[in-house]
Amino acid sequence: MGLLAAAVLFLQTPDRVDLRAGLDTLYSGQFAQAVAYFERIAARDTADPAPLIFQAGAYIWWASARDSANFERQRIDSLLALSIARARALGDGADFWRATALGYRARERDLHGQSWGAAKDGKAMRDIYRRLVAADSSCVDCYLGLGVYHYGLARASALARFFAKIIGLGSGNAETGIRYMRRVAHEGDLAQVEATWVLAAALVREAARDDKGRVVLEQEARGYVRRLADRYPANPVFQRFLREVPASQ
Repeated sequence: MGLLAAAVLFLQTPDRVDLRAGLDTLYSGQFAQAVAYFERIAARDTADPAPLIFQAGAYIWWASARDSANFERQRIDSLLALSIARARALGDGADFWRATALGYRARERDLHGQSWGAAKDGKAMRDIYRRLVAADSSCVDCYLGLGVYHYGLARASALARFFAKIIGLGSGNAETGIRYMRRVAHEGDLAQVEATWVLAAALVREAARDDKGRVVLEQEARGYVRRLADRYPANPVFQRFLREVPASQ
């Protein structure tokens, strides 16, 4: 096994009990407590990019619960920038975390209309994850970012897809994107809950495009979120989804 493959394997399946505990707190809907928790472990090891990423993630989920895209926007950007810097300083062995942070930042930039910055971050994320998967195909969590990338490009406007080709982003495939998300939702490690949630959102979007398959797609999405809500009943984001996506009659 090469050094890069060994590093990928180590980072992909770490026994990170500290991260898992924080993620359980986050997905349980205790957003403020999750922020404080990840802040503590980020301060404990000032070289580790992972807790900064998940601290930013806690703010992002908290913003979703408040239905406010601008909630702690500057703080999220600062945390992701610092996590990227930490990962870059660690070198190739931390590329998984650098790609993850880039993916989060691409999502934030796209949300706030910063298309060029989102495109640059998305392409960098894709390139890193592709390299990691080539080195170690068991990097299941890598497929979440790749899946979102494929799906997002496939469902972008015609103008956005044209722009993407010009700047080298390539083209996406919605079926490939959903297949990748499904894999992480079923087989993923630290990204499993996130992948399940993103997959459900993609299925609802597909339902809106497919009148004949709408009910089936909505119920599949609802089934995924129902399982998340059963595991984390106090998470208001999951409960809102179940209210908004109707159960089959």
